[in-house]
Amino acid sequence: MGQLGTWASSDELLVSGKQAPFFCLPDADMEIFDLSAALQHHQIVVLHFYPRDVMPSSLKQAISFSERDHDFARCGAMVVGVSLDECLTHADFRDEHGIAMELLSDPEGDVCRLYHVWQERELDGVIRPAVHRSTFIIGGDGMVLHADYNVDVRDHTEKLLAQLKTLSRSSNGNPQEHRRHA
Repeated sequence: MGQLGTWASSDELLVSGKQAPFFCLPDADMEIFDLSAALQHHQIVVLHFYPRDVMPSSLKQAISFSERDHDFARCGAMVVGVSLDECLTHADFRDEHGIAMELLSDPEGDVCRLYHVWQERELDGVIRPAVHRSTFIIGGDGMVLHADYNVDVRDHTEKLLAQLKTLSRSSNGNPQEHRRHA
């Protein structure tokens, strides 16, 4: 059994109301994804960090996000996955499994460190990087609206959609009023 290193103290973790760190990373097609630009085109970005494409739980999560892609879009949200995998690995994963969400490559873990999801795991005396499965909902103003550092793959997509609907109701006030001005 390996041991997990400490990955962030509670005062370092991103929470609702904090500014989300902006970044640029390459996607599965080796195009640059810029968080600030994405927020200008979408009301919300759901940023999901996960360890590796090849993990069964990562596949289950990616399929769940893809199956509910239209529901996220209806909430004004774009789902983006970030892992340590290389761009070509993401492309193969996306194409083989029909994954709809944008997949970003952070092979050095720089963005993972910004979001405090980086871990070091010791296995047989060797320290290896790992990503703590976490998700952030980021509003159009770049503020963290919701942070989840304890993702449970079994019901995570449903909980996120419920959270997005709650955020939509609380920020829009009267839905009829919002539609008139949209």
